[in-house]
Amino acid sequence: MIEKYFSPLTGNGAPAFSLKNDAAVFSPKSDTDLVFTKDALVADVHFFSNDDPELIAERALRCNLSDLAAMGAEPLGYLLSLALPNKDLYIEAWLSSFCKGLENNQKLFKWSLWGGDSVATNGPITISITAIGETKKASHLTRTGAKVGDGIYVSGTLGDAAAAIKIIENDLDVAGSDFILNRFYKPFPRLKLGKALVNIASSALDISDGLIGDLSHICKNSGVGAHINQPKIPISAAFGNLLETKPEYNHLSWTGGDDYELLFTVPPENEKSLLNIPNCQSHGITKIGEIIAEQRIFLLDERQAEIRIDNKGYRHFEN
Repeated sequence: MIEKYFSPLTGNGAPAFSLKNDAAVFSPKSDTDLVFTKDALVADVHFFSNDDPELIAERALRCNLSDLAAMGAEPLGYLLSLALPNKDLYIEAWLSSFCKGLENNQKLFKWSLWGGDSVATNGPITISITAIGETKKASHLTRTGAKVGDGIYVSGTLGDAAAAIKIIENDLDVAGSDFILNRFYKPFPRLKLGKALVNIASSALDISDGLIGDLSHICKNSGVGAHINQPKIPISAAFGNLLETKPEYNHLSWTGGDDYELLFTVPPENEKSLLNIPNCQSHGITKIGEIIAEQRIFLLDERQAEIRIDNKGYRHFEN
């Protein structure tokens, strides 16, 4: 199984040695730092167990790539562990489709499989990926560093991935639903933007658990608070179509997770540099608020009245 499906994903030679050894060997350049991140995805928690395995693979890798983007890192390789049910799953067909998704992703983002493990389980499909990237020495983004007066920015549009779950669960017919579903299964990691934000942004992370929930990490680590202008939160035309019939889903743009867009803060003196980033507008960068001294997040409507936040985003052991 390893030789048939996974060895072709390693490329030639080191660091993976075509998976003929028990571990990979990588020699970083002296002027670089290595960046490591790890995500686990569980069937019927992070994806549906009957999803196309090709899409599951794409989603699993892109989630990790987004974490590298949030650090301003360039992807190098990844380690993959799979726990697959030992019954009620046609392993050959599932792996064939899954590895096609891995291959497509590797070609697009120019990285490769370095190693991993596979086991049988009585539980759900579980995928664990360790992604390895690199940055120039001491040149990376962190969640710490936001200062009072910094602008708060996001890339892309928010709420699409959470809206996709509603569409799937409720079998909704929405104009643009293919776009929304693609945003869930194939989030686009902002790798180029992340690297460009080094020395411009004061803090950054990717939005996996919802805008408010993830912004709270920046605020807590930086000892600050935030004003967010709800009308400024960017949403897609497809999500807007959904809101025409389901206005109660409006909160998904600030509580919904899985968009994997970048959320970052920029000091006023760096705003010009931000706008001068090549192809800046192609990332759909939007200023949605400002860092404040009071250590609390305020979500404000068009009249600057506070919107009550009942749900601050996804929490594994609270939801």
